[in-house]
Amino acid sequence: MYQRIDGTHYQHIWLTGDLHGCYELLLTRLKALKFNPYKDVLISVGDLIDRGPDSLKCLELLDERWFFAIRGNHEQMAMDALDHQEPTLWTLNGGDWFEHSSARERDVVIKRLSECHALPFVIEIATADKTHVVAHADYPAAHYGWQQVLDWHRVLWDRQRLSDHLAGHHTIIDGADDFWFGHTPLKHRYDAGNQHYIDTGAVFGGELTLVQLQ
Repeated sequence: MYQRIDGTHYQHIWLTGDLHGCYELLLTRLKALKFNPYKDVLISVGDLIDRGPDSLKCLELLDERWFFAIRGNHEQMAMDALDHQEPTLWTLNGGDWFEHSSARERDVVIKRLSECHALPFVIEIATADKTHVVAHADYPAAHYGWQQVLDWHRVLWDRQRLSDHLAGHHTIIDGADDFWFGHTPLKHRYDAGNQHYIDTGAVFGGELTLVQLQ
């Protein structure tokens, strides 16, 4: 599941690292950046939910015309938990907020997470001079291709490429100008060639990284 965004429709394009329920922090950052919801757009690298204080509010961002998101492994764990009535993995990874919600809130969350089945795994963004590709953990191929078939489990979970980068063993992805990932919390944004990792652990007290693509 791929989605394309035409950057010419927007004045500014921003990309945010993993939110994990940090709704108020996001709003604070957007206000400081003078984000204009009528002209700008914000794209999330996934993991809207779990661990932080406002998972439901972050899910509700999907209603905003100025907000797009790809699917993260935490959305996938939540959907799987509800689809198969097996919440253990989700609960162990920060999904306990769902059980602590009121019955009314749980009904809303169930509806919202059902809608997450429509979230793409990959977003391609065309700006005036570049093609950007956003995926949650990795784009597990040496070449990017629109609608190319991938191992979606690796798109959501794989850390091998990042581990190789950090060990000094760099691999190339061609077919687009820049690739943007979240998933692995780091102290600082990490760049290796045309690959960029922007989960800087906001929910763990780190910075919420926002990147301006246009």
